[in-house]
Amino acid sequence: MDKTYQPEQIESRWYERWEADGRFAPSGEGEPYSIMIPPPNVTGSLHMGHAFQDTIMDTLIRWRRMQGNNTLWQVGTDHAGIATQMLVERKVAAEEGKSRHDLGRDAFIDKVWEWKHESGGHITRQLRRMGASVDWSRERFTMDDGFYKAVQEVFVRLYEEDLIYRGKRLVNWDPTLHTAISDLEVENREQQGQFWHFRYPLADGVKTDAGLGYLVVATTRPETLLGDTGVAVNPEDPRYASLVGKFVELPLVGRRIPIVADEHADMEKGSGCVKITPAHDFNDYEVGRRHGLPLINVFTQDAAILPQAEAFDIQGRPLPEIDPSLPQAYAGLDRFEARKRIVADMEAAGLLEQIETVNNTLPYGDRSGDVIEPLLTDQWFVAVESLAKPAIAAVENGDIQFVPKNYENMYFSWMRDLQDWCISRQLWWGHRIPAWYDAEGNVYVARTEAEAREKHGLSADLALTQDEDVLDTWFSSGLWTFGTLGWPEQTPELATFHPSSVLVTGFDIIFFWVARMIMLTLKFTDEVPFKTVYVHGLVRDGQGQKMSKSKGNVLDPIDLIDGITLEELLEKRTGNMMQPQKAKAIAKATRDEFPEGIEPHGTDALRFTFLSQATTGRDIKFDMGRLDGYRNFCNKLWNASRYVLMNAEGQDCGANGDSVELSLADRWIVSRLQQTEAQVTKAMEEFRFDHASQALYEFVWNEYCDWYLELSKPVLWDEGASEAAKRGTRRTLVRVLEAILRLAHPMMPYISEEIWQRVAPLAGKAAGDGSESIMAQPWPMAEQEKIDEQATRDIEWLKGVIVAVRNVRAEMNIAPGKPLDVLLTKGSAADRERLEANRLFLAKLAKLASANWLDDPSEAPLSATQLVGDMEVLVPMADLIDKDAELTRLAKEIDKQDALIGGIEKKLGNESFVAKAPEAVVEKERGKLKEYQAARAVLLEQRDKIAAL
Repeated sequence: MDKTYQPEQIESRWYERWEADGRFAPSGEGEPYSIMIPPPNVTGSLHMGHAFQDTIMDTLIRWRRMQGNNTLWQVGTDHAGIATQMLVERKVAAEEGKSRHDLGRDAFIDKVWEWKHESGGHITRQLRRMGASVDWSRERFTMDDGFYKAVQEVFVRLYEEDLIYRGKRLVNWDPTLHTAISDLEVENREQQGQFWHFRYPLADGVKTDAGLGYLVVATTRPETLLGDTGVAVNPEDPRYASLVGKFVELPLVGRRIPIVADEHADMEKGSGCVKITPAHDFNDYEVGRRHGLPLINVFTQDAAILPQAEAFDIQGRPLPEIDPSLPQAYAGLDRFEARKRIVADMEAAGLLEQIETVNNTLPYGDRSGDVIEPLLTDQWFVAVESLAKPAIAAVENGDIQFVPKNYENMYFSWMRDLQDWCISRQLWWGHRIPAWYDAEGNVYVARTEAEAREKHGLSADLALTQDEDVLDTWFSSGLWTFGTLGWPEQTPELATFHPSSVLVTGFDIIFFWVARMIMLTLKFTDEVPFKTVYVHGLVRDGQGQKMSKSKGNVLDPIDLIDGITLEELLEKRTGNMMQPQKAKAIAKATRDEFPEGIEPHGTDALRFTFLSQATTGRDIKFDMGRLDGYRNFCNKLWNASRYVLMNAEGQDCGANGDSVELSLADRWIVSRLQQTEAQVTKAMEEFRFDHASQALYEFVWNEYCDWYLELSKPVLWDEGASEAAKRGTRRTLVRVLEAILRLAHPMMPYISEEIWQRVAPLAGKAAGDGSESIMAQPWPMAEQEKIDEQATRDIEWLKGVIVAVRNVRAEMNIAPGKPLDVLLTKGSAADRERLEANRLFLAKLAKLASANWLDDPSEAPLSATQLVGDMEVLVPMADLIDKDAELTRLAKEIDKQDALIGGIEKKLGNESFVAKAPEAVVEKERGKLKEYQAARAVLLEQRDKIAAL
């Protein structure tokens, strides 16, 4: 093995070897275990959330593979309708100066496929970099032919059962992209806005109880005034009880609109009166539905004012009896320009009561960046009520388990308050809706146009036009667990791997994806899509902030693996920023956090960091300190393995069955290995990856490396030790390390494979020619009969004595290599026996000249003392230190700490500093003060001990 651990030298090499050898495909043997990867967008790059999620899935798959399961990790990507269409549109505009409309639909779709074949594999290459052992031979894409057939089949069957229908409903409308979007694609941003209070004149000479001839309503969107169809007051509000059923005259339009009683009106807010615009507000739509108010749309698809309004009833049927007239002065105006004109006109008419500045939330499209407009449009919907009932029951009866369980409540709260699902999108890229129209607007749903004609007996000369819309990507991805396995064909893979074993996902898409998968899968397969839903938190930055490009705090997992210079990192974070001040602030924060850029850490260290923080369901603050620490852990494992190989290669390691003698240390480490194997397995079964990684870390670092390797040296290097004893220790070194590597493999696949190839032949586990892989080895299982509690108690005693002597050296500033005489006293007969049995270990590891038992504690010379249980460990101080010199040294150290403490106390005592400095800076200073005070206390204790000698 190389002297230093260099992950870049081993990772790509091993991944290519595994993939070439077909190691990721199902074995065909054992109980099936399958995971379907949440398909990342084909346009995407691997972000920290992906890397975290993929690490968890790969750990589960590698672990179950080693347990002998027939594992399938199904891979694929989502066609990402909006994101992909936008990307290719920009590409075509930049390269050819054309829009998609210039090309036409078919030519544009060809351009998208061309981009997909050339550049759409970026994220799958990054998945390989993370070590994901997915079955690439089965890679799927939500727009491939087989999946397309599955999507068509589901749509047609749902339509035939009246579970899909077309209707005019209110949706989130993106005026830039000209499409409906889902709630998940809406980004709500807090900002300062204005609240305009307007007077609406009462009709027919009616007055309020206060004698006013008007009601005051307030709105943040004055432009929607043109579409008002009512004013709501709370039914419990005595101020307006006499007005319910009366009318107001809608300003600027002149339309009479009713006053209705509805709990939506908050008596404590403003005047208690609320304007109702059912065609332009989701809450108002519900009020309109309850009171039978008409829906009046005043916006074009560009969110400009129509020349004439469009009036519909709540079912979306036209209402020709309603006057559609709108003031022509606003026709064609953008909504925000119209807002200014309407406010000015209301003020000129004496109808502007006041303008209030408020903090409010505005919805933005996450792709376009435009303000989203609730808009009345013709869309396709899934009627979800009958689909939701079995999906709720599947979780209630335990067919599907959520981990952690509290996420079931989130699931139920959504599922018991479902609205019909809008599944159509006004895009070109996606699954085109399989519906055809004739000139009269009649709709014919079928898998193909030919089937539509045959099914409905249409003549060949009747012109049909296919629906222009495509399906929401969540519709196609809702079929993911069974569509990827070949449904609607009854394939062997479907029979073997469905239902899948576990879904690993974030809480933010429990409704958008998880719930819809459950509904659609139960409907079309009579099975649940998965047995367990493991819900993980979000990966945040070190301060707990959400990572975003606008905040300039994004970390790229590939940069953490391969490293990145400060200059490259600054370019990534600020290169395209339009706001110089913001870019400057981000650059400063980046320099402060990464003054030398980010050094390479390797995939294994990153994966182990994720797992160490993978508590159930909680968001994690990504800790660069942990990443550094786990890179050191990889180094520790590497160096320990080099020590083992140096002492075992070319030596007799007991592989031939020759007799061996096991030392106390050998018996102890084998015993602790069994307990660690049980701990790690239990933690994995409970999805406590943090516990699994911690148990492995503690065993490898603190027990195997820090203690057992040291305890092996007296046996291996003692000329008086028998060959059977040396053979026993070599065998233990090798076998325990080989088991460690198998335990570590699901978490750290690369380093474990690289070392295993060298160690396994010595342990009799492989031929040594590289033909076998650790991936195919059995998962270590604890053997109860190898647990030796007595060996553990004896080693804990031995460690206690060694640590006690080391503590004395540190406290008394005694050189580590200086041989010491030690006395043990006040202990039990068992302590005395342990002293006799472990003189060799004590002499070597504690650097002792002698170790003797003192029967009468009163005869002890002046000594430094440490306790191990009831036993005292005495280190006689005569001739060990120069008392006066040591006291002088300690006095100087104490003075140094006093100066440091005084400086910080002065700074924290400065009220101006505490008031003006950032809280993080003040807390850092307080932390330093505690650290210096603690160090001073230790020095005082050492001084008092030496003074007493």
